[in-house]
Amino acid sequence: MVKIKQFQVEVAYAQVQQQHIIVVSVELGCTIETAIERSGILEIYPEIDLTLQKVGIFSKLKKLSDTIHAGDRIEIYRPLTIDPKEARKRRAKS
Repeated sequence: MVKIKQFQVEVAYAQVQQQHIIVVSVELGCTIETAIERSGILEIYPEIDLTLQKVGIFSKLKKLSDTIHAGDRIEIYRPLTIDPKEARKRRAKS
């Protein structure tokens, strides 16, 4: 049996008008935070603040310290621009 020592994951960040996905190679035991840093996405989007923004894998919230697996899609979530309850109220009024 061959053990995989390196594998690829995607790091995704979506803005209002576009989504940016970067494929990065990482080693076994790599954390979400390390993969994000290695992807270079923090340099492309300096507004990303990992101390404030949530992250996840395939739409499930995760911690920066969680380990990743081959094929994972790490997502960096933007802060909400409007409270979801307020958005529902506005839609209901129209």
